[in-house]
Amino acid sequence: MDSNDGKTPNAPPTDTSGKPVNVVERDLADRDDDTRAVDEVITPSSTRVKEQDAEELQRKIDEIERKVADGN
Repeated sequence: MDSNDGKTPNAPPTDTSGKPVNVVERDLADRDDDTRAVDEVITPSSTRVKEQDAEELQRKIDEIERKVADGN
């Protein structure tokens, strides 16, 4: 049997009544706390934010190590 089951491969998704569904708008409207954590994990911008946080922590560590080495 055909994996497309007779549907056009690039046809927009439809609901049970056959009306087209804008899945992007539906996804944005359905956002809740359960999926927010997943979205943050896989979003590249969150990786950049974490890298910036790590760099800031490293600067603070370096500053503390300098103060300890100087005896202040």
